Amino acid sequence: MEDRINSEEVRRLLEELLPEWEVREECLYRRFETANWRVTLMTANAIGFLSEAAYHHPRLVLNYRSVEVYLTTHDAGGLTKLDFSLARKIEETAGWPQSREEMPGRRPKEWLRS
Repeated sequence: MEDRINSEEVRRLLEELLPEWEVREECLYRRFETANWRVTLMTANAIGFLSEAAYHHPRLVLNYRSVEVYLTTHDAGGLTKLDFSLARKIEETAGWPQSREEMPGRRPKEWLRS
């Protein structure tokens, strides 16, 4: 079982690794704004795939133009390094590409809204 991270360490990791995330309801939380329902479903499926690979399962809230992610480690009774590891992978995957620099020669799809 993963060891729970104290609140000071949680704040530090959020600042350094996940500035778009926050703590809400004792979970790591991020809302991804999407272009439409199809993109919402694709985003949720990508998060589901990553979560299953990590054998760590977040609560997802789907709306027409958004996906909300809540991550916590129930066995540890709070946040652990596993939550941060999965959140970073979700952020890398769901948020990519964000610019022309990341996809040279192609126009990035406007899937997520900033």
